[in-house]
Amino acid sequence: MRIVVLGGAGDMGSEAVRDLVKFTDAEQVTVADLNTVAAERLAADLGDKRVVVKKVDATSRDELVEVLKGHDVAAGALGPFYRFERPIVEAAIEAGVNYVSICDDHDAAEAVLGLDEAAKEKGLKILTGLGWTPGLTNIFARKGYGELDEVEKINVYWAGSAGDSEGLAVILHTIHIFTGHVASYQNGEFMLVKAGSGKEWVDFPAPLGKVATFHLGHPEPVTLPRYLKGVKEVTLKGGLVENYLNNLAKMMAAMGFTSTPARKQRLGRLMKRLLPLFPSNKERSLSGARVDLTGTLEGKRVRITYATVDHMKRLTGIPLGIGAWMMAQGKIKRLGVYGPEADDAVDPDEFLAELARREVKVERTESVL
Repeated sequence: MRIVVLGGAGDMGSEAVRDLVKFTDAEQVTVADLNTVAAERLAADLGDKRVVVKKVDATSRDELVEVLKGHDVAAGALGPFYRFERPIVEAAIEAGVNYVSICDDHDAAEAVLGLDEAAKEKGLKILTGLGWTPGLTNIFARKGYGELDEVEKINVYWAGSAGDSEGLAVILHTIHIFTGHVASYQNGEFMLVKAGSGKEWVDFPAPLGKVATFHLGHPEPVTLPRYLKGVKEVTLKGGLVENYLNNLAKMMAAMGFTSTPARKQRLGRLMKRLLPLFPSNKERSLSGARVDLTGTLEGKRVRITYATVDHMKRLTGIPLGIGAWMMAQGKIKRLGVYGPEADDAVDPDEFLAELARREVKVERTESVL
């Protein structure tokens, strides 16, 4: 099996490449990136003949199609996804290649779900959002959904530290999701809520502890209600461990500094230069995910919680590697475009077992309400 990782030289993509090399017997792992210097450095560091480097400019449809051809699966780690996810999915469909990504923007997820029929016509599998959040959070939701008799609410939370990633795409994503209005699912209806509203302090496993979270633009409220029937509420709240950066992001959005793609790009590049100067707590330079499912089990109202804490690149890149390999092996059977929690997509038990092999620790708690 041949797998190409788009953005494979970046923070998240390189972790997926490492995972595929270490944990699978893929015939070839292609690192496709505009930054061929970093890609060649990664290949040399891995020292595995199965790793090859290809240059690709993701703004060129022809280059995308050409680099995808000849592979069984494409793994998408090339962000920001509000800019690149739909063009890449369109290129994958044209090239006739299955695709799995870490797409974490709600509007990008909505855009590619509209390509479901086009993918089905080509007999392709396009799985959007299998990273940290979305990704792990969707798997946690699917697992808990199967454990309860009925599920009323799924509340998804994430926390990330500015000291846990250096990539520009992560900064641009953070700027984007604090801007405007974002997707939520409440009282059985899709709706838009103001980004940065609904502040809630949420407890994550140690050493993160309590982190301020807010309504932000992620795909979970877009996809989870589509596939997990009967749920009346799906919310997504996230925040940075450094709460002053949450406030800064909200202020920048309110002042209009993030109102256009060009402004986001300028602000993102400025923040990338400035962030190393900002104070951070090294012990809490980690990221976390938590999913609370509220419902009934054997006549009792209960809450099941799944949570994890690790470094962002591991929480994001490892699920992408696992998902790409599961797809290459034919273990993901659903055709079309969908989220990881869909029927015939990712088996949560097998996926969680693979996470455990990689020493990603997942905590489960259950309480009667």
